[in-house]
Amino acid sequence: MIKYIGCDDPELRLFESQYAVPQGMCYNSYVILDEKVAVMDTSDERTVEQWKRNLEVALGGRKPDYLIVHHLEPDHGSGIAEVVEMYPDVQLVCSVKASTMLPLYFPDTKINVTAVKEGDTLSLGVSHELRFVMAPMVHWPEVMVSYDSKAKVLFSADAFGKFGVIDADPDDWATEARRYYFNICGKYGLPVTTLLKKASTLDIEQVMPLHGPILNGNRIKEALRLYQIWSSYGVETEGVAIAYASIHGCTAKAAERLSELLKAKGCRNVEMIDLTCQDMAKAVAEAFRYGKLILAASSYDGGLFSPMYDFLHRLQIKTWQKREVAIVENGSWAPSAGKVMRQMLEEMKDITIKGETVTLRGAFKKEDIPALEGLAEAIV
Repeated sequence: MIKYIGCDDPELRLFESQYAVPQGMCYNSYVILDEKVAVMDTSDERTVEQWKRNLEVALGGRKPDYLIVHHLEPDHGSGIAEVVEMYPDVQLVCSVKASTMLPLYFPDTKINVTAVKEGDTLSLGVSHELRFVMAPMVHWPEVMVSYDSKAKVLFSADAFGKFGVIDADPDDWATEARRYYFNICGKYGLPVTTLLKKASTLDIEQVMPLHGPILNGNRIKEALRLYQIWSSYGVETEGVAIAYASIHGCTAKAAERLSELLKAKGCRNVEMIDLTCQDMAKAVAEAFRYGKLILAASSYDGGLFSPMYDFLHRLQIKTWQKREVAIVENGSWAPSAGKVMRQMLEEMKDITIKGETVTLRGAFKKEDIPALEGLAEAIV
């Protein structure tokens, strides 16, 4: 029997102190009850007291034999020391790398540790047997997942997670899963692809991640389809995203006209991203979603308006790649934004800059339209 003992934190507003989570966050944990008892991960410090109560109820007076640690990050590992204190005989099972990292977080806790490697198994009795699969850099180096070969369940660590409490938007997994993936795991496409190849050999009926809802049936198929696209930096949605950073609205008007021109040329999907007010994590996810991106930004202090600089910096560190880009700059007396944007793009992998940089000077004018039309033609 597998019991869910995770916790919602609906009051949380910033995950990892940087990502907006208007619906809060969930921290998933599970207990497997068989001849032996295994606790699958713990919880975040903010919810660990509730998690301990959930654990005691699920155990029903039994004591855990094993604490399986798939991922040491504090949003999942904050309860480790308390489990050891409550149940001194518990055996902590983790990857070899995790065993070397435990003292970084629990220097004063004596822990009985069993380090496992790829393919090792742990029988819990008649109904459950865990096979351990290493998943380094999805998205920390010590990560592993485990597959219950009898129950056909994959405990997937942070893979297949999403932002929000566990029952947030039950009919829309992809939106917050996309934003979660590209901001948490986006840099690590190759390790995620490696994990997907390993998972493809398993007969999986349920996926139990550390964040977000449990997946089964068609939800697993859709999650796998999207992860194949995301991890390979493929194009999920055909169309063009226009990311713009406008100080006084002049550049924004040019971006709006570009949207009209693209639609007139048959582009069905045009996504407008106002970098001055839109959630930056969502902006990053949308840049990965589409295959084509137009950047429009004002010059500022002899460089680039900071919302656009921040956006491109985030794309750099998340290894954004394999995309076509066009550039619009605005500078009343000394345009500089285009040069900075181009330099930042040239540091990225497989980025093709389409057309000539369009330079606006001050207010958007009718004379600027032909250049925008040429840029729209180039990107389409």
